[in-house]
Amino acid sequence: MRMKTGSPCPAFVLPDVVTGRQFGPADFAGKPLLVAFICNHCPFVKHIRAELAALSQDAEARGWACVFVCSNDPVKHPTDAPDAMKLEAADAGYRCPYLHDATQEVARRFDAACTPDFFLFDAAHRLAYAGQLDDSRPGNGVPVTGASLRAAIDAVVAGRPVPGPQKPSIGCSIKWKA
Repeated sequence: MRMKTGSPCPAFVLPDVVTGRQFGPADFAGKPLLVAFICNHCPFVKHIRAELAALSQDAEARGWACVFVCSNDPVKHPTDAPDAMKLEAADAGYRCPYLHDATQEVARRFDAACTPDFFLFDAAHRLAYAGQLDDSRPGNGVPVTGASLRAAIDAVVAGRPVPGPQKPSIGCSIKWKA
């Protein structure tokens, strides 16, 4: 069952594949926090890759925080293994931690369904938005703007309610271990 608006951010601590440092919501206390479930191989994530990098740069500049989480089974999908994640983070220009969820427990706590899947929490780490980046999809001709998620971020940063409706993310299913 998907988390409902107002739900607290699930607890987690995961390693950043770039620095090796452990990160969790407590590291971003008092800041709005975006938790984005992504991976390296999904065509939906590849389609929005530049916008993900832009969001990570925006977070740094505007005082909100983000983490990207990969929960895919790296045995079935070696391109989603930590070493490949580290290369992707550098190549894409991600400025936020890119966390590896080896047990897939964090994805289950969030009830993440696909890549990409976005969960935006307010400064008190209560869920304010769970939805899509924007209306762009691979092959639909709609430009990637991040409009849906950026409107939610702008509202949360300003302390306003997130405008509705919240459209769910669409992408590749998380590649669960057997």
